[in-house]
Amino acid sequence: MAEWRDLLDMLWGSSRNRVTDSLFRRWTQGFAFSKDEPTALEQFEGGPCAVIAPVQAFLLKWAFFGDHQGNWQQFSEETRRELLSQALCEILEQAAPQHSGALTLVGWRGWKEQNEQDGSTTSQPDSSQSGVILPRDVVTFERFHNLIQSKTVGNGSDLQATLMEHIPIFTGSCGVLLFLYSLLLTKGIENIKNETEDPNVPLIDPEYGHGSQSLINLLLTGLAVSNIWDGEKECSGIKLYGIRQQATVGFLTLMEAFRYCQVGSFLKSPKYPVWVLGSETHLTVFFTKELSLVLPESPADNARRIFKTFDPEDNGFIPESQLEEIMKTLDLFADPEYVNLMKSRLDPENLGLILLGPFITEFFAEEENNIPESFSVFHYNGLRYSCPNEKVRYTEGTAIVRGFQEPSLATDDAPCKSCLQTKWPAIEVLWTTERPPSLN
Repeated sequence: MAEWRDLLDMLWGSSRNRVTDSLFRRWTQGFAFSKDEPTALEQFEGGPCAVIAPVQAFLLKWAFFGDHQGNWQQFSEETRRELLSQALCEILEQAAPQHSGALTLVGWRGWKEQNEQDGSTTSQPDSSQSGVILPRDVVTFERFHNLIQSKTVGNGSDLQATLMEHIPIFTGSCGVLLFLYSLLLTKGIENIKNETEDPNVPLIDPEYGHGSQSLINLLLTGLAVSNIWDGEKECSGIKLYGIRQQATVGFLTLMEAFRYCQVGSFLKSPKYPVWVLGSETHLTVFFTKELSLVLPESPADNARRIFKTFDPEDNGFIPESQLEEIMKTLDLFADPEYVNLMKSRLDPENLGLILLGPFITEFFAEEENNIPESFSVFHYNGLRYSCPNEKVRYTEGTAIVRGFQEPSLATDDAPCKSCLQTKWPAIEVLWTTERPPSLN
C-alpha cells in the first residue's frame, strides 16, 4: 500500500530497507510500568524516549489533574491502565485533522470486528494476539511490518473505550511503535510532510535511533513542526513555522542553556505544570502540582530572561555598552540621551556595569509573586541505568524560586538545574538524592 510505504519512508528514511535489527529492536517495547513506581513508564534502551516521555507527561497530567482519587503514587493496576489510555487518547485527538470524525489505531493482524451488524468499525484484538507476541530478541523490521494492520475507530468517548480494550496491544512487546504508527496515520502523512521543515529528514534518526524535534512536537502539541519558537519567523524570504498555541504540557531543553535555540512561551509556559526536558540525547520529565508555575510570563520575568541572554555566564550584570541593545530588545524607549541618563542612574559609581536588580527595579513595577516560597517537585527518567539504584522512580525535591537580589543557595551546577533555569533563572532545587537527577 502506498500509504504504508510513505509512512515508513517518512519515519525511517528512504534507506528503511537497511534499518539494522539492533536499531529497530531498541524501539520494540511496549508501554511498561515500573515495578518501583506505579505511574512511571520504563524505557528499556535509548531511542523511544521521543514517544515514551511525552506519553509520561500526559499521563502525569491526568494523574494530578484528572478525576482520579487517592494517592497518585499508589494507584491500582486498573487506574494505571485508565491513565495510560487517557494519555494516548489525548495525544491522538490533538493530532487529528480538524473536523475529523475518525482516528486510526494500528495493531496486530487478527483483530476481530465487533458489532458487525450495526456497521461499527470499532475492533478488539484476538485474545491470542493481544499481548506480547514477538520476543524482542527475534523481532525484525520485516517481520514486524508483516504482522500489523490499521483500523478506523471513533473519536471522543468511543476512542477512550476502544483504547481501554486495546491496552494489552500497547503494553505488549511492540506497543510503543504501534501507537506511534497510529499517531502518524491519524495525523495523516501529507499533513506531517506539510508541517515539517524538511520532509526528507526522517522522524527517527537512521544512525542513532533518536526521535526528531518534529516527532517530539507532534507528540506534545499535535503539530509536526520542526521549531520550538512561538508562531512563525521569516528567514531569507522563507517562512519557518513554530508552535501555534499554548501547549497542554511543556518542553524545556538544555540546548537553550547552551544558547543553541530558544523555546517559545507556548511550550515554556504550558497549561499544566509538567515539562518534558531535553538533553543532547534523551528526554525526561519534570513535574509538580503547583499550578502557580504556569501563570503567564510577566513583563519582569521576560526582562529577566532577556537579560540572561546578554549575561550567559549568569554574573548578574552586563557591560554598560549593552544597555541600549537590551532596552531595544525589550521595546523600551531607547533614545541615546535617555540611555545615557539611565547609565548614570544604574551605574552611579561609574563602574561600567549594569546590575540586574537595579535594572528590573528601574524599568518594571513591583509585581505580586504568586509562587510560594518553596514547593515539591519531581523528576522522571525512564532509563533504569540513569536512576539511583537502577530503579525507575520519581526523584523528589524542594524547589525555591528566589529573587535575583537574594543570595543564591548554589545547590548544584548540574545539567538539570541549567535546563530548569531557562524557565526560572533563579530556581534552586534541593533534591532528596545525593546527586541531582540525570537528564541522560
